[in-house]
Amino acid sequence: MDLQTIKNRYDIIGNDSNLLLAIHKAIQVAPTDLSILVTGESGVGKEVFARMIHDNSSRKHKKLVSVNCGAIPEGTIESELFGHIKGSFTGAEKDRKGYFEEADGGTIFLDEIGELPLAMQVKLLRVLENGEIIPVGSSSSRKIDVRVVAATNVDLLAAIRKGHYREDLYYRLNQISISIPPLRERKEDIVLLFRKFASDISEKYHMPLLRLTEDGKQYLMDYPWYGNVRELKNVTEQIAVVESERLITREILMNYIHYVPQEKMPVLFQEGQQSNVISDRELLLKALSMGQMINEMRSEINNLKQIITTMAQGGNIHVPANVDSGFMDSSNYYQLEPQSGAQPYGVHNHHDAAEDVEFQDSEIVENEPMSLAEKEKSAILRALENNHGRRKATALELGISERTLYRKIREYGLDVPK
Repeated sequence: MDLQTIKNRYDIIGNDSNLLLAIHKAIQVAPTDLSILVTGESGVGKEVFARMIHDNSSRKHKKLVSVNCGAIPEGTIESELFGHIKGSFTGAEKDRKGYFEEADGGTIFLDEIGELPLAMQVKLLRVLENGEIIPVGSSSSRKIDVRVVAATNVDLLAAIRKGHYREDLYYRLNQISISIPPLRERKEDIVLLFRKFASDISEKYHMPLLRLTEDGKQYLMDYPWYGNVRELKNVTEQIAVVESERLITREILMNYIHYVPQEKMPVLFQEGQQSNVISDRELLLKALSMGQMINEMRSEINNLKQIITTMAQGGNIHVPANVDSGFMDSSNYYQLEPQSGAQPYGVHNHHDAAEDVEFQDSEIVENEPMSLAEKEKSAILRALENNHGRRKATALELGISERTLYRKIREYGLDVPK
């Protein structure tokens, strides 16, 4: 069977060399019983290739069972795949076949195989190696004859390096690999697909056919199509139904899709590379965010030291404008070290951020260490006394919110002056 006949049979549009190579490879390996791993971004049509492989194999008269591994809850996935016996768990009122047993003699298509939990990866590997399944609640195995076609848009090699995927299962699934190119790498096919989808919906709803201007064609080809064929079909159908104008220009397309410049495109799927690049970028962003947070918290600590020390010495308080209303919550900064060499406002370096303060108050023994909580409690009491128990004025003086003040009063069991 020639490639054009195959393309017509499965409604595949396009002449891209990598797409044609993928089709040719699928037809070549279809008659075998080797496990096949189909890779490609979401929306490129991986399930079409599973159907193509099944229909051109000796198993074509049996079932093709399609399973989305990412859509099955982890707690039920074993039962869904391998079945269960009556009474094996609450709600198991009768024996039930799993997807593998349903596909016995045929083909099972495991989509999003990269989402399979580690515990299930071990059990799937056993099934692939021994050709046996054990239903949930059963102590005996059952022989099955199933050909597996798996698909993923995840970089499994990167997942293996991170310990998220079993290497032995990967090589058992990947006896033959078929890679489907993303739509952005098939630029000349984009216009052909647009015409096909426009023609289909025009025929279905008896509408005038859509036509593209030259700048419209170029705009479609420049757009990155991260949703691939699925996204293009969706956009084409929207335009065909909504637009009264049937000559589609660049300006009309801009109302439905928004061009992303090449330099701003996200990292694309590349086997063995994508996860590392994204991971490094995420780590950098987290590091920058953490550095900013630490600097802000250090600033708050110094502001707190200034307020506590000034109040302990009976002076007037100046609340810096950058003090956060919730800075008095001591749980935020117990783990922080003071800035190197800093000894502001009479505060001496100590092994903990809750450093010792020398008070001149006759009620306090000089140089006797106080915990940060005690200092905080004392500062709140002083402010309450200064403001005759008025909580709004006290919160304003301390530079905190009234809600934080109420919480601290309850926390320390403070007696508010009347």
